[in-house]
Amino acid sequence: MDNDYFNITKRCFVNAPFDRLQKDLLGLFIDRRIQPEIGLEGEWFWDCSSDDFEKIALFFQQQRLDCTLHAPFHDLAPGGFEKKIVALSREKLKLAFALIPVFCPKAIVCHLGFEANKHQAQFDRWLETSLATWKPLVDLAASYGTRVHFENTYELGPMAHKRLLQELDAENVGFCLDTGHLMAFAGTGWRPWLEELEPWLGQFHLHDNDGLTDAHRALGAGSFDFLDLFQHLKKNNLHPLVTLEPHSEQDLLLSLQYLEATGLLDLLPS
Repeated sequence: MDNDYFNITKRCFVNAPFDRLQKDLLGLFIDRRIQPEIGLEGEWFWDCSSDDFEKIALFFQQQRLDCTLHAPFHDLAPGGFEKKIVALSREKLKLAFALIPVFCPKAIVCHLGFEANKHQAQFDRWLETSLATWKPLVDLAASYGTRVHFENTYELGPMAHKRLLQELDAENVGFCLDTGHLMAFAGTGWRPWLEELEPWLGQFHLHDNDGLTDAHRALGAGSFDFLDLFQHLKKNNLHPLVTLEPHSEQDLLLSLQYLEATGLLDLLPS
């Protein structure tokens, strides 16, 4: 992949698991001046040293490349009903938020962990536990000027996000709209979500699929109508952060080619 896409990469972030940055991705991101969304997912995260994080952070800071963070989410239950599981979830999330002063991210993306088939019947209990989990973390992020964006994953609609954002009532919280998850899990377009959550819209996770699986394909390789969404952003003067979430270097290249050919990022207000 050449460096002809700097006009695009300077206006977005690209997902980069931290352990992959350590192993094989750092050179690509530095050489191509790609701004990372650094993923903190995995069992390795428990044992990684502060020196490991500081070393990677310094590489990007020396190159004056901004970043975002993606908090852990696999197997976590920030609003769960089992106290010990919730406690362990909070412990891992606290470790992630403790890295904010190290990386100085523009935002940290988090998952609610809400699944209607598990939590809807006791929604108020789920919400109370979730607020107890997130409020101190949101306050910590605010002290460093960092936004906290809650991403849609398995949620079938926007109301869990809306209730949490309303109750947190903080200037540094927002919504991260994940286009691939909308199709693969919610089975809806973006309009019902932004009808409820547009005042909080802070970030996009962009990837594509066929509506059946969360394949994280290149933009334009699936069935999502990105032009319709970005025209809405332009019309309503919305300018969220943008993160590309390919799962291969080839899909990253194809996504950059798609953005160049369509001029989608030019539709975002400057």
